[in-house]
Amino acid sequence: MELHTTICALATPPGEGGIATVRVSGPDAYAIVSKIFAPVRQGKSVADAKGYTAMLGHYLLHGAEMDECVALFFRAPHSYTGEDVIELSVHGGTAMADGLQEALITAGCVPAGPGEFTRRALENGRMSLTQAEAVMEVIAANGRQGAALAKSALDGRLAKRIGKIQTALQTLNAHLTAWVDYPEEDVPELSDEAFVRTLTEQKAELDALINGYSAGAVLRHGVDCVLLGRPNVGKSTLLNLLAGFDRAIVTPVAGTTRDIVEQAVQLGSVRLNLFDTAGVREVGADGDAIEAEGIRRSWKKLDEAGLVLAVFDSSQALEKEDWELMDALEKVPAIAIVNKSDLPTRMDVEAIQGRFEKTVSLSAATGEGLDALEQALSEILDTKDFHPQEGVLFTQRQRMDAQTALDSLREGEQALVLGLTLDAVTVCVEDALHALAALTGEQVSEEIVDRVFEEFCVGK
Repeated sequence: MELHTTICALATPPGEGGIATVRVSGPDAYAIVSKIFAPVRQGKSVADAKGYTAMLGHYLLHGAEMDECVALFFRAPHSYTGEDVIELSVHGGTAMADGLQEALITAGCVPAGPGEFTRRALENGRMSLTQAEAVMEVIAANGRQGAALAKSALDGRLAKRIGKIQTALQTLNAHLTAWVDYPEEDVPELSDEAFVRTLTEQKAELDALINGYSAGAVLRHGVDCVLLGRPNVGKSTLLNLLAGFDRAIVTPVAGTTRDIVEQAVQLGSVRLNLFDTAGVREVGADGDAIEAEGIRRSWKKLDEAGLVLAVFDSSQALEKEDWELMDALEKVPAIAIVNKSDLPTRMDVEAIQGRFEKTVSLSAATGEGLDALEQALSEILDTKDFHPQEGVLFTQRQRMDAQTALDSLREGEQALVLGLTLDAVTVCVEDALHALAALTGEQVSEEIVDRVFEEFCVGK
């Protein structure tokens, strides 16, 4: 990456809006902006502007005064990138923002690449790699819990949590190295008990981090959730209840839902990407071809589901299709919804409870029992006692590095049990430290960094 260049890019979404902001960063930021920014007040100049101040003016394109412009100034190293940074805001819309970028590029700026501002922040020591990855997570967050999780990583809490593990292992490694390499210095031997205790404690910390990855992914991105059940059990009514409006057509006629209806809903802390499907039943060779195709798609969607809400009608006895559905869900994460609790129960509820990890009784028509569904959802997705503010892993890259570190510590513990030399154990501890350094970005290849930033948007 060319750190000596000065870059610019639109930092706000393109299109109509109240304002459009173009960010400039690099060693020549103030000199370049001076060429195209005319302050309103006489005696003011970009060159003399102090950090954390603002200035009103106009930007110039080929010498012609264009839109009114507000400039915010940041002096290195106290800026987002660690370089001199200026943010220029004009009226929202394509024309003025494009004109401003044209003026800056004409004056000497280079268009920024995807994530280049954040990458410069990483290169200049303004943030760790985990914090840099959190930037896009904050931008993409679509729920409060997901935003809180990304914010905790951006604040450095994940890096601090990893740092505590590193410190414990570095202390252990230093003692081992000193004892093995400098026997004449009378370094006290580390007892097996103390050794095992340190390995056990740090293994537990890594285990907790890795186990929290799935729950964090659910809070950030939601879970694809399929509503399955035979016709007229109330799947579409449940979808409408969760959505808060009439998203799906509901009629007493069996087979009303012919195709998959999609709707994102927020239930408690979890975002459900709901898929309402055609009621599953046997239509026969001469049955409705459209309904048959809808049922085929229903079963196909089962293969893609992260979670299934299996809906049953408590006001009717279990039928053949209900049992077939339960058989199909034996190895699939699923919650049984015993619907129509507002009507007299004629179903063998205990038979259902014995087939599912969680069973919820509710009325999709009245909303009664929705709290129980929210509770069951948090338990089956492991989000009930999840605390995003503690700092969690949130990318596959991070999870793999943490797993490598954990595997190395397990190998070290096994080497100790087998009575191998402390040299062998030391190698395992060093491997764990190397994996953690890769996780935080302290020791990471340029290829990995490129991979992290290739998904970034331009302007961040």
